[in-house]
Amino acid sequence: MLKFIRVEQDHPEFIKLVRFLDADLAERDGEDHQFYAQFNSLTDLHHVILVQKNDQFAACGALKRFDNESMEIKRMYVMPEFRGAGLASGVLNSLEAWMLEMGYKRSVLETGKRQPEAIELYKKHGYRQTSNYGPYQGVENSLCFEKSLTGH
Repeated sequence: MLKFIRVEQDHPEFIKLVRFLDADLAERDGEDHQFYAQFNSLTDLHHVILVQKNDQFAACGALKRFDNESMEIKRMYVMPEFRGAGLASGVLNSLEAWMLEMGYKRSVLETGKRQPEAIELYKKHGYRQTSNYGPYQGVENSLCFEKSLTGH
């Protein structure tokens, strides 16, 4: 049975999943990892989704305010043993629904070129690549995406 739970950034299971995420990213990004770490603080992540499958916490994702109309998706992760079962899509759909509930109209995110699964997930869910925003401008390994949540 799957449970999608809304929590804040200080939830111990979210912190644990983020440690696994950071270890995975450190391996994928190598020496670039320290550069990205500065943008992945858990501060200001007041909207976190945890996925519990049976009695195990299996996946997470979070939102951070980007501007008056947009939120940024942060810290998406699915534990390796739970991949391929649609949990990432479930987290993404839950985050988008939460954004709409709060009145946001657009979702933005950044992912790395060395994360092909993430790129495929976002494209499958209607995200389109944009020029890199904010701290990711001019960063060779970064890809930025956006999606209108209102269908326009």
